[in-house]
Amino acid sequence: MKKSALIVLLACGLASAASAQELFVNIHSGQAMAQGAGLVLAGQALEQKASVRVLLCDAAADIAVTGKEMPLLKPRNVTPQQMLQGLIKGGAQVEVCALYLPNSGRQVSDLIPGVTPAKPADVAAHLLKPAVKTLAF
Repeated sequence: MKKSALIVLLACGLASAASAQELFVNIHSGQAMAQGAGLVLAGQALEQKASVRVLLCDAAADIAVTGKEMPLLKPRNVTPQQMLQGLIKGGAQVEVCALYLPNSGRQVSDLIPGVTPAKPADVAAHLLKPAVKTLAF
């Protein structure tokens, strides 16, 4: 009897560990609605208890620059940067691609709190994990 209960508990634990999801969202579009779409889906994944990692590249990395002016997106009337800040507060890991800072003339100090420069080897290792689902915008 005890052995059966232990097996059931172990099976439940393995099933819940296997259902834990990781989402990698690469946003490179300079278009606010495309950025918003990626950020909304990342936020929904966070709410569903997924681990979320966001990589901002090219024009989308401007979302992470302190004081950057951006349009309000309906229906919530928030900017892509405000959405990004919500993801960071929710526990998402947010990075700008390794090429962004040296090619944009910006410094790490120009980034909003919680955003770091990506390390390509770390990003590649993360993407190679079997449980990681990817989206690109």
